[in-house]
Amino acid sequence: MAGWFPLRATKARVKIIADPLPQATPAPLDAIGIVGGGQLAWMLAEAARDLGVAVHVQTPGAGDPATRAAASVVLAPVDDVNATRELAGRCGAISFENEWIPLEALRALEGPGLQFLPGLDALQPLVSKAGQRRLLGDLHLPAPRWCPLADVLQPEPALPPGGEGAGLPPAGPPRPLQTPAVPRLPEGFRFPLMAKASRGGYDGRGTVPVPDLGALEQLLDRVEPDDWILEELVAFERELALVACRDRQGQVACYPLVQTHQHSRVCDWVLFPAPVDHRVEVFARNVAASLLTALDYVGVLSIEFFYGPSGLQVNELAPRTHNSGHLTIEACRTSQFAQQVRIVAGLPMGATEAVVPGALMVNLLAPEDGDDDQLARRRALEALPDAHLHWYGKRGGGVGRKLGHLTLLLQGRTAEERELERQRLLAEVRAIWPLPHQPA
Repeated sequence: MAGWFPLRATKARVKIIADPLPQATPAPLDAIGIVGGGQLAWMLAEAARDLGVAVHVQTPGAGDPATRAAASVVLAPVDDVNATRELAGRCGAISFENEWIPLEALRALEGPGLQFLPGLDALQPLVSKAGQRRLLGDLHLPAPRWCPLADVLQPEPALPPGGEGAGLPPAGPPRPLQTPAVPRLPEGFRFPLMAKASRGGYDGRGTVPVPDLGALEQLLDRVEPDDWILEELVAFERELALVACRDRQGQVACYPLVQTHQHSRVCDWVLFPAPVDHRVEVFARNVAASLLTALDYVGVLSIEFFYGPSGLQVNELAPRTHNSGHLTIEACRTSQFAQQVRIVAGLPMGATEAVVPGALMVNLLAPEDGDDDQLARRRALEALPDAHLHWYGKRGGGVGRKLGHLTLLLQGRTAEERELERQRLLAEVRAIWPLPHQPA
């Protein structure tokens, strides 16, 4: 089969983490903390309640989704380290809803009485896209060619003493290095390209297509080059995602590979299982195990892939639960949220295998027409066969904001049957809840 990499094609240089002396397993925690209070934290808190684990959250808004299910709330921005110190007084381990955290400042809080999971050292290379690309390169894992955006502003080399012609006498002192008026792509790069903010981009934010030199010049006029990266534009047939996890003892588990589909660079729907050859999934799991082990990562990690003529390539890494794993609530033995709670609390990991033939998850994005008929639409969605609605209870926000998701269970036993179900069910969902118009 064309377009997949055999396992031998990637040899990750994995740091072996060994403990020569057996250690007693610590008792499970009855309370954990989550920095962040959005829908991911809400679903974590809901899963924790079923496991008898109290979740305390740090979030800036009293009406944020997770406050409805939290045992207590520290009302403060997620980067307020003093507030995280207060949160630490209520639990023995803290995890994060997203990766936008002040890593260095948090190190002062680490100690025998408090763990961050994933650990801060494991998070360090994951909190920026440049760090992720360097990590993937160090581990020889496949990813698109990339460079820092600032590299397009590298100066032309100075002429050697002696001028432009061989044998000419020096014509005064060498010219100083000059930044070129026109940016230059590094060797091996060609338009079109994709520019990405190294930090903070999500749901299509911080991602800019760069089709030509004019678009590159416009981008450079409005952003700080040191905060962005450039990537080759990958020709792909499908976008795939894998949710993986690793516990405190180093055991690795993976959820089934899924297909994702984007609308204006925001996740539109997710199909499980992904309609690809089993060898592709085996390779994806190998990539996940290499990353988790090399980082000594403890917790849930999500990996987005491109799959096409160049094989399987890592697009992005998310050190947390992820939109592509929402359907595990209904489709798998243990949801990604329950798994994260289990790992952070020190409970044994749950089984990750599927309990249904397939599933389709559809994101419900804020429409242009306001809130007038949302309740009626939600009731219509809940009435669909084998439908499970998760409404986040967000307040405010603009067009395209994720307000909830709907998971529909599929009955098809083959990829072809499930694809027909996906098309039919997605059309029914979009007839009730249309996609908002967003510029491409």
